[in-house]
Amino acid sequence: MIFTPPETVSAPIDGSDDRFPIRRIFCVGRNYEAHAKEMGVVADREAPFYFMKGNYAYCPSGATIAYPPGTANYHHEMELVVAIGKGGFRIAADKALDHVYGYACGLDMTRRDLQTQAREKQRPWDLGKDFEDSAVLSPIVPSSRIGHPAKAAIALTVNGATKQSSSTAELIHPVPALIAHLSQYYHLQPGDLIYTGTPEGVGPVKPGDRIEGVIEGVGTIALTIGPAE
Repeated sequence: MIFTPPETVSAPIDGSDDRFPIRRIFCVGRNYEAHAKEMGVVADREAPFYFMKGNYAYCPSGATIAYPPGTANYHHEMELVVAIGKGGFRIAADKALDHVYGYACGLDMTRRDLQTQAREKQRPWDLGKDFEDSAVLSPIVPSSRIGHPAKAAIALTVNGATKQSSSTAELIHPVPALIAHLSQYYHLQPGDLIYTGTPEGVGPVKPGDRIEGVIEGVGTIALTIGPAE
């Protein structure tokens, strides 16, 4: 070894001393109609599309993180997150939930100005989406305990003011459809996470802001924005 390999990135499991090793982070774009409209684009109803974050983007709920470099328009995006516990390839939609270990609250933090610049130039979104501390995650709750939150209220506040409020029932492509579609292109593995998309109401945050979110039956999430490095 020419250097010490990094430790396995893992997230806490609610009510357990065990942890959930994070393998890959898939993120679904424009999966709520109203959010697509506020972004000035048409929702993709025919099929979902994805971008990815490395597991180095993981950030635990409750953290205080630095305002990220290279942006002047840093946005919150509240999401339901699916934790895959059983691998599979070309999974049928009616069997998809068998592959879910559990669920969590997630924040897909976004350098919106960089994402928009990339989109306008038809370039990948990596600089706007895939960076350190951009995949905030609450403890994962096993689906064996809470079931599958297909019609759960989802909301986010910034400094106590409500910014996002919707329901997972509004997902254009619900969880079974996402797993079925994604598994046509990837061999899904235990440890994969799927951030399922954000409802309308995304917006900027600044140093000193406190973000808090909740998904009915799943849990809560919190993040404090610190000064820029």
